[in-house]
Amino acid sequence: MGIVAGLDSSPDFTRIVVCDADSGAVLRQGYAAHPLDGPAEGARPSDVDPQAWLLSLGEAAGGGLLEGVQAIGVSAQQNGLVPVDSQGNTIRPAMVGGDKRAQVAAADLVDALGGREAWAQAVGCVPQAAQPVTKLRWLAKTEPEAALRTAVLLQAHDWLVWQLLGRPARRTTDRGGASGTGYWSAATGTYRPDLVELALGHQALLPDVLGPWEAAGTTPEGLLISAGTGETMAAAFGLGIGLGDAVVSLGASGSVMAVHHEALVDSSGMITSLADATGMHLPVVTTLNAVRALRGAAELLGVPDLEALSDLAMKSTPGSHGLVLLPYLEGERTPNLPHTAGTLAGLRRESMRPEHLARAAFEGMLCGLADALDVLRGRGVEVRRIFLLGQAAELGAVQACAPALLGTQIVVPQPADYAAIGAARQAAWALGVQQGTIQPGLPPVWQGAAAQVLEPGEALAVGQAVRQQYVSVRDQTHPGAFRS
Repeated sequence: MGIVAGLDSSPDFTRIVVCDADSGAVLRQGYAAHPLDGPAEGARPSDVDPQAWLLSLGEAAGGGLLEGVQAIGVSAQQNGLVPVDSQGNTIRPAMVGGDKRAQVAAADLVDALGGREAWAQAVGCVPQAAQPVTKLRWLAKTEPEAALRTAVLLQAHDWLVWQLLGRPARRTTDRGGASGTGYWSAATGTYRPDLVELALGHQALLPDVLGPWEAAGTTPEGLLISAGTGETMAAAFGLGIGLGDAVVSLGASGSVMAVHHEALVDSSGMITSLADATGMHLPVVTTLNAVRALRGAAELLGVPDLEALSDLAMKSTPGSHGLVLLPYLEGERTPNLPHTAGTLAGLRRESMRPEHLARAAFEGMLCGLADALDVLRGRGVEVRRIFLLGQAAELGAVQACAPALLGTQIVVPQPADYAAIGAARQAAWALGVQQGTIQPGLPPVWQGAAAQVLEPGEALAVGQAVRQQYVSVRDQTHPGAFRS
């Protein structure tokens, strides 16, 4: 079918991969950091000039990288809101990432619609500080003149696609990107313009939501541009996950997402109901504490890095000699305990050794993620294997503990630009549909990610006993806080 490209514009850089459209084999790649200066005086750290994304895109694509490419897909950081005026000009810098100053705006929105359950029913999520709908509320309250001039709402990948196409009259997005806005429902597949008005104070134009295989258009040079999507959805597509698969992401905070056939409405607000890049759904459950619990333990024990903490933990045994760490160091979202603190239980003379505390940190982190996984399983989401992502997934203690504590096969993919690969796969889909070589409902079959596969095996029973030890401490310390 030819060659296609995928572009991932992350918060800090642009990566481009050029792939064989039939097999997905990566033929060449490019990279460039965003040319971001420090924020201007008085500007928020999360204010970014979107022109920086275009500059790094041009640099990453230099040297003839895109020569011969027939189609390109765009993945970009989620929650990056670009407010545009009626003439197509950006009104202010893009609002990206999370900002604690928007937490008040999030609480205002929750109250304005009648509570967390009302939001979950409306759009499948409860407003958080990072979401575009919350940023609109912040804009209306903090920069009312800019809010009044806002006529069109775009996210980062919408804006990039629009620029690549020469700023046409029609603006587009996809289901994945739209589902994270807080004003589009994955369950109904429709916008809630009333929620835009609730947040911004007036209506604004919203981009058309394209199907997974639809093209946004063709550049003047004849390059087909696919719908594009958010980084999370692109990475899931690049990994090739499907029904029965979940992804556990180990960052400072943690997240668990799985492919499901329907959108889930969760009145507790623990599940964020996103759409994926294939026409399916991606329910996500987030924990506030993952690798930050490991870093805290490393600092407490005086070990230099996480590798040393892992080596120390491996000198202990499953169950950490009775030590249990509830890793709620920043409060917690799953369960909903925003103002709590962490707990270390089971202290006895024989358990007060560095290796046992080190292992308790790993077990506590993974048990917290198992709680998040149980939220999805409790709603009928099937999980037969788990893809474990993040640098911490390479640690020996994580790989030793995860299969038994999470209770299923663990897949640790080799590091790769999965979001860019997913964007390229989307481009191949759009190109194949246009050429008539691929059915609209069937994405191209690409080679899977190279990965290490870990099985729980005989350790499963021991792992479940450790998990039960954790659950007992959790329920005694926070009775009734967790509802699976």
